[in-house]
Amino acid sequence: MGLTPLEGLMMGSRSGDIDPSAVTYLMDKTGMKPQEMAEYLNKQSGVLGITGISSDMREIESAAAEGNKRAQLALDMYNYRIKKYIGAYAAAMGGVDIIVWTAGVGENQTGTRLDACSDLEFLGIKMDAEANKVRGKEAIISTPDSKVTVCVIPTDEELVIASDTQKLVSKLG
Repeated sequence: MGLTPLEGLMMGSRSGDIDPSAVTYLMDKTGMKPQEMAEYLNKQSGVLGITGISSDMREIESAAAEGNKRAQLALDMYNYRIKKYIGAYAAAMGGVDIIVWTAGVGENQTGTRLDACSDLEFLGIKMDAEANKVRGKEAIISTPDSKVTVCVIPTDEELVIASDTQKLVSKLG
């Protein structure tokens, strides 16, 4: 993320990277004022805006499996953008040693992990489709001969927040 959470990957209700001229075009067409556009880009865009259903990837995956074309489009766009970021960061760093999938989507969206890492063999990434079927537990999901290790590492965000809060409170006295 940059100055705001809008930069970067498309999210549940956030647009992610967008051409600045698209913003002014939308403002002109809809008559939105700057604060209304900010609200729109932060709370009504992303996969929610594309699907018209939800910002919850579980619901979007389910709708796509039932043939909902907008849900499938949102998944395709989301996975493409992850792949684009993997490539961009690999270029910026001169290669990649490991890709770590974590948090809700990274731990549970097996299709996203497989799709986002597919066709990246030129970077040394080889996915193990069977190993990738894991959800919510630590695992290596790349093949043994993959030059890049791809793994899943579950998070416990609530525990980290509680621990950090406890440290802050104890410092206050």
